[in-house]
Amino acid sequence: MPSLLGIDNGLTVTKAVIFDADGTQLSVARRRVPQSMPHARWVERDMSGLWQATADAIKEAIALSGRPAEDIKAVAATAHGDGLYLLDHDRQPLGSGILSLDSRAGDVVERWSAGTVFTDALATTGQTPHVSAPSALLAWLKQNDPDRYGRIGHVLACKDWLRFCLTGTIGTDRTEASTSFTDFRAQAYAPEALRIFGLEDLFNALPPVAHSADIAGQVTADAAERTGLRKGTPVACGLHDVAASALGMGGHEDGVLAIVAGTYSINEVVSSQPRVDRRWFCRNAIDAGRWNNMSISPASTANYDWFLDTFCRAEQDRTDGGSLHELLAGEIDAALKKPSTILFHPYLFGSPYGDLASGSFVGLHGWHNRGDMLKAVLEGIAFNHRTHVEALRDGFAVSEIRLTGGGSRNPAFVQMFADVLNAPVTVTSTDETAALGAALCAGAAVGLFKTPQEGARQVGMTERTYQPVPASSAVFNERFSLYCRIAEQLKSHWPDIERLAGVNA
Repeated sequence: MPSLLGIDNGLTVTKAVIFDADGTQLSVARRRVPQSMPHARWVERDMSGLWQATADAIKEAIALSGRPAEDIKAVAATAHGDGLYLLDHDRQPLGSGILSLDSRAGDVVERWSAGTVFTDALATTGQTPHVSAPSALLAWLKQNDPDRYGRIGHVLACKDWLRFCLTGTIGTDRTEASTSFTDFRAQAYAPEALRIFGLEDLFNALPPVAHSADIAGQVTADAAERTGLRKGTPVACGLHDVAASALGMGGHEDGVLAIVAGTYSINEVVSSQPRVDRRWFCRNAIDAGRWNNMSISPASTANYDWFLDTFCRAEQDRTDGGSLHELLAGEIDAALKKPSTILFHPYLFGSPYGDLASGSFVGLHGWHNRGDMLKAVLEGIAFNHRTHVEALRDGFAVSEIRLTGGGSRNPAFVQMFADVLNAPVTVTSTDETAALGAALCAGAAVGLFKTPQEGARQVGMTERTYQPVPASSAVFNERFSLYCRIAEQLKSHWPDIERLAGVNA
């Protein structure tokens, strides 16, 4: 059976996953990609180091699959969206890649919000800019690093950089192109969009746009030597990881609300008509005439990972290769069975309220333990998703909710989502949904599937649906109401809190 390679680059880990054409996962290899934070609010990484780590992961995945590289019929990449990966006119990396956790452009966005930029951007691009949007980061560079700005030859997203490394070709797909500079009605680049942000001179630096399942090029001799792939293997354009995750869990269907509980709180609905609202981004879906409506914030399971890294070091050191999550499951389960006053706002890295919001535990007492705090963190993550889900439910007809991401592997966490949302929540057996979404595009590019969506319907995925428990939903509903009221009260204080530390607000 032919196989497909999906590359999934997140904010901390790059993965190479090989699938059979029926969706069976054959192998996965991971490499951590170090982040650099040279200044407050800057989050970067070395572009060449990212490519080398990805190449090493691909080579290991091929070895682990037990299949020759010749069996891989096509490759596609997905990666974190937004952020910025720049090349100069000689097609060399122009500084470090900027991740979507970066918030250096906060002053730019704050200034825009006080003027007409937000209104104009929403009317043209279907979204308001945020701190890690390409528009905001490029405007920040123009203002603060004009030399680097003046040397920009190509403006790429992360997965487009990996595609360039594999093929030597420059371009992007429809989903990625719409992060800042497309007219949401025409679904194509618009000079007016760049004019709104004062970036008209970069129009020719934007990459050509193709369909996610179009062949972008072939694996070059150099890339083949680095990765172990066969020279000439077709490489598809790929897609933004938000769209890839939804595709990989069957979320590109009418009426399906797809949730990704990862570093970001991702919540999305694909529609056949555009609908614009400040509470979500109206971006391109995979196909023309379809839109991906995304309500997101950097406030999901990254909070849980932070808690484990900060307060569970001793347990991490003695897991002996086992799962830390399994080791802590007893503490969390015990906490779930008893009432608690603790509420947690999961705004450690961002929030729906903007980048000045910060995380907080409220209702904490001396008799609470770590399990109680962990429960509050998980609840806060689910509450933040509910904020976004409620916005999308206001705008679109939703008949089904699907969940993926690291949290979806924990049955107690999925049940909490069902109870918090007061709706059935379905998870699939596919762990690597973003990589599968990329692989489905690769398969469609070489004719194994008619379309990526048809491929998602064909591959074998087992599903489990969690039903809400009415009594639990009632409790969570009351807690969510208080959670929201406290957040609203904190809004006016977050800038003052930042000033206490001497951080520019």
